[in-house]
Amino acid sequence: MAEVLVVVEAGVKKVTLEMLTIARGMGDVSAVVFGDADTAKLGEYGASKVYVASDPAVRDHLVAPKATVVASLVRQVSPAAVLLASTQEGKEIAGRLAVKLDNGLLTDAVDVAADGTATQVVFAGSGTVRSRVTRGLPIVTVRANSVTPSPSAADPVVTALDVTVSDSDKLATVVERVAEPKGARPELSEASIVVSGGRGVGNAANFTLVEELADLLGGAVGASRAAVDSGFYPHQFQVGQTGKTVSPQLYVALGISGAIQHRAGMQTSKTIVAVNKDPEAPIFELADFGVVGDLFTVVPQAADEIRKR
Repeated sequence: MAEVLVVVEAGVKKVTLEMLTIARGMGDVSAVVFGDADTAKLGEYGASKVYVASDPAVRDHLVAPKATVVASLVRQVSPAAVLLASTQEGKEIAGRLAVKLDNGLLTDAVDVAADGTATQVVFAGSGTVRSRVTRGLPIVTVRANSVTPSPSAADPVVTALDVTVSDSDKLATVVERVAEPKGARPELSEASIVVSGGRGVGNAANFTLVEELADLLGGAVGASRAAVDSGFYPHQFQVGQTGKTVSPQLYVALGISGAIQHRAGMQTSKTIVAVNKDPEAPIFELADFGVVGDLFTVVPQAADEIRKR
């Protein structure tokens, strides 16, 4: 069977394990790593090969050298497909790779069949389509929380890649890296439980209610665009068409009306629970469970019940 290349971003994230799970149904799985990576973890989920590009040129510049490395590897091994994460970096690498290879590209897939056909959610989540690349091999970016990762142990062979990048790949240089402080909560786009607050939360101070419920459930905190624009919560936690797309097992919407902009970023969630005092709020059209009521009454009661359990 031909290789399926899975491009791994910094660290082995949950979406990496999802891509490895998908790739096993398409061919022999090979991971492409830039710098250090947990090869044992990659092997645990089916990677029989791990290609490592550790040249400083990859680390010291932005995504252009990474796209060059992957393009060179594609020409070398002729893989059945290339899978990347639907993150900002993953999509940029994919776009550059498609241009370098004069190849088709599919983004935001929630599944990929053995023949390279991708399942995508389109039109702000209102429809589902199946698409195939008509030029070249399948280059597909996969949305996080699309499938459940399943292990399939392999003993990966690690191969160092010779990196040759052009001067044009080095036009943007990384001059400083600042590690963003991380708390105990899971990363928003990968969390299996997300609790989001909207304009109905009222103000930034009241977002402690959203945070408390998220912490009790072991989930991440999100916010609607209206809440972010009002200064209630930082922009990096925005869920929606112009924010992050999430697809958790459980999504709790507190004081969120359910505008199409927000729905586009969360409506593929497996179970949706909404709390809103407006019985006509559009979010109830989408919710599996809805509570019409004041969130400042409902949420503390829910929190008390969760503590009892």
